[in-house]
Amino acid sequence: MFELAVAPERLKWSSKKWERYRGQDVIPLWIADMDFAVAPPIRSAVAAHVAHGNFGYMSPPRDLAQLLVDDHRRRYDWSIEADWIVWLPGLVLGINLAVRTCCAPDEKVISFSPVYPPFLSAPGLQGRGLVDVPLSPLNGSGTAFEIDFDALERALAAGAGGPATRLLLLCHPHNPIGRLFTRAELDRLAALCERHDLYVCSDEVHCDLILDGRTQHIPFAKLLAERSPALARRSITLHGPGKTYNVAGLGVAWAIVPDPELRARFRASMQKLVPDPSCFGFTALQAALRDGEPWRREMLEQLRRNRDLVSGALDRMGLPHTHPEVSYLTWIDARSVAGKVGNAAQWFEKHGVGLSDGAEFGRPGYLRLNFAAPTGLLSEAMGRMSRALASLE
Repeated sequence: MFELAVAPERLKWSSKKWERYRGQDVIPLWIADMDFAVAPPIRSAVAAHVAHGNFGYMSPPRDLAQLLVDDHRRRYDWSIEADWIVWLPGLVLGINLAVRTCCAPDEKVISFSPVYPPFLSAPGLQGRGLVDVPLSPLNGSGTAFEIDFDALERALAAGAGGPATRLLLLCHPHNPIGRLFTRAELDRLAALCERHDLYVCSDEVHCDLILDGRTQHIPFAKLLAERSPALARRSITLHGPGKTYNVAGLGVAWAIVPDPELRARFRASMQKLVPDPSCFGFTALQAALRDGEPWRREMLEQLRRNRDLVSGALDRMGLPHTHPEVSYLTWIDARSVAGKVGNAAQWFEKHGVGLSDGAEFGRPGYLRLNFAAPTGLLSEAMGRMSRALASLE
């Protein structure tokens, strides 16, 4: 029903994803946005806003918070309140604000690598410390992982008597490994947060891209509330439509902060330096919540096909990789390639495919591949990678 087979000409509008390789014969599969055209209801709503002709400062539409409340109840069985919502122009900003809000300058943040790069950089940018507790590999190639709870406990115990570890930065679902933490893992993590008196900032921006189309996302703050209302008051949940509806360039996101005191501190951390979301972002979000679901479901079907295409191709190349449960990112173990050519990301780039370097996520030798692209483009990229590897034999 929707056109997902052909990519719009993105260089015409200076797409960051494509501008990196302007003038080069390189297929960009790096930054996490899609090459699919945005859902027609969103395009129509933004076009109507443009036709109105005034792009001045905009307050959230009066029904937008309630649409979000209703969406969370329907989609996640999570009852939030409109007052809990703090509007933001982006999620990376929200991660940095959470660090600034929850940690004093001499306190630390704990997170799990490999992980989306701002989780590793935000603590230092805000003058706080980082405790990185790597996810535990379940296989030799490091393409299946679980939370290493023993290492977590050791890391927290090792900090006793020094600067306190105050905040857990949780990527849920996880980018770049594309997995859903189980209820048992989340329960165990909640117990650890309670035992060590941690704040939690959970980035859940990929949660509406669960690829089986059936599994319900479990917001971590909802689970915390079920365990203890006091524990839920130490939570910040970050979300936005950028990944699900491919509107990252419209600059709208939100934090859900149930506790009034923590919410006031979060707002104070913005210090009148943080701009409001884009007027078009509000318009796009409103349309997505009202009318975006049919497009989302069809897009997930395309992503499942693309994931399987990529997995089959990588299997034939002999490159270990994840088979993601969520989102459109495959994590590849390219250490064997790096051992022969040096930096694998740079080498594949020379052979016409632009991938994310795993070093940015805390894992040199690995690659992240974005498969949210039309099938023909993806097939060509897989062919280029295969031919490049064949040249090494």
